[in-house]
Amino acid sequence: MSEDLQVLIVDDDFHVANLHATYVDSVPGFSALPPVGTAEQARRTTRAQQPDLVLLDVYLPDACGLDVLPSLDSDVLVLSAAADASTVRQALRRGAIGYLIKPFSAEDLTRRLRAYTRYRRLLPGQHTVDQDTVERALRALYQTQSPTATRARSATETAVLEALESGEHQSTMAVARSVGVSRATAQRYLSALVDDGAVSIQLRYGSTGRPEHRYRLADQP
Repeated sequence: MSEDLQVLIVDDDFHVANLHATYVDSVPGFSALPPVGTAEQARRTTRAQQPDLVLLDVYLPDACGLDVLPSLDSDVLVLSAAADASTVRQALRRGAIGYLIKPFSAEDLTRRLRAYTRYRRLLPGQHTVDQDTVERALRALYQTQSPTATRARSATETAVLEALESGEHQSTMAVARSVGVSRATAQRYLSALVDDGAVSIQLRYGSTGRPEHRYRLADQP
């Protein structure tokens, strides 16, 4: 995506809200809107600014954040000190895409924002997607562990990553030819690398038929 994802922070603690805005602005591809501190301000600002993502506290001075959550026409990640299981279930039941318990570090929020980026890349705009893409998008959304903390790359994974170093989006077949494996094998490795955040995906639509998946390294501009 060429433009930053806009994030609205809803928290009645001015200092906490500004700290979270700093966290958001430090993540490439994200930009924090001026924070707001009430449920009513959250409703108004969401309607006017249409943020991509709302970081919503549960405890607000004029209403419970979970009560305002369904009325926000944006993706919502709940950030709250409320740690009881019933509140978490209620937040998810009412439409939150995730729940992060306070206090948390900048790294905790960064991992969730990066997971959200992968989720958005897999579900762009108004394009039609297949079930496999939906499943990979959901896995990407909840895969918040940093890829650098996972297992070492296999030789084939390394070769697939090297095949993408040109910076251009490449088709599965192009990667398969470069690595010297079958198209099915290349697809399997590319899907796994997309899921862990190492590779980004773009859908290219032709005049007919299913969209073509094209890939590049995720950390390239």
